[in-house]
Amino acid sequence: MELRFDPASREARTHTNLSALLQDETGLWVAGDETATVEHLVWTGERYAGQRTFFLDDYVRLPAGREDEADIEGLALADGHLWAVGSHSLKRRRVRSTDPAKAARRLAAVVREENRFLLARLPLDPVTNAPLPGSVLSGRDNVAARLADDPHLAPFLALPGKDNGFDVEGVAVDGERVYLGLRGPVLRGWAVVLEIRPVEAGGGRLRLDGPVRKHFLDLGGLGVRDIAPYDGDLLLLTGPSMSLDGPVRVVRWRTRHAGDLVPADQLETLAELPYGVDCDHPEGLTVLRDGRLMVVYDSPSPARITPEGGVLADLFTL
Repeated sequence: MELRFDPASREARTHTNLSALLQDETGLWVAGDETATVEHLVWTGERYAGQRTFFLDDYVRLPAGREDEADIEGLALADGHLWAVGSHSLKRRRVRSTDPAKAARRLAAVVREENRFLLARLPLDPVTNAPLPGSVLSGRDNVAARLADDPHLAPFLALPGKDNGFDVEGVAVDGERVYLGLRGPVLRGWAVVLEIRPVEAGGGRLRLDGPVRKHFLDLGGLGVRDIAPYDGDLLLLTGPSMSLDGPVRVVRWRTRHAGDLVPADQLETLAELPYGVDCDHPEGLTVLRDGRLMVVYDSPSPARITPEGGVLADLFTL
């Protein structure tokens, strides 16, 4: 299925850095991990196109302003509101030189970007389906800050996401409960999903009501790359926590009976997904209204890029 983007997004490489995906009544919400925007595409009868771009800073206050990337890794839709979550992760600089000394210096550099540490809740206009000013959890009150003394997760807050550090990569909403899937850390093979209850604090802010609940899931050493609601349960897109290509699986978690410790026999693998070598990394999924699963890829292979400036997503029957 083709997702076709406008020239500005193609120039920004949004279509090759897709990290979040969500279907609504008219089309798709998508986000890339290199901007501070969310995009909406409509169904034309043949493809998703007609892109509209929304800068998050127009609707909530971003700590680092409009242009710095927010590394949006998850989108959710509930009760007429669009939710977006940043990775809450640090990043280690890429090696860009063959000079050993320069490469070593870059590997020692860890960067914190404040826009990544956000959870935004935006009401949608019922007529235009465009976001309206909403509320945000960010700054000193972000989710990661709440875990500063947590015995399981605090040691990983200072590690970059791709070093098995703390890294949010999925959001789902069920009433007052918000689930955040963690790509990392993976603790001796157990992945972590956080359950939080954000509430309005006034002045365009959210706050957490009560403690952060942790669910530990035996995903066989994989982390969570995205979450999607599915028939009252959650589908987890699972993959490596670090910079590896695969394996990648879709796993059903029956959250009606959610416990803090979820062994492998309480999780159902629904699909093994394809992945490439240094390309085609599954990053976002949504369940379509016809019951099929759509998956988008980070670092898509050249075969996924269409001549008209689009990118091909995959459809799976569960």
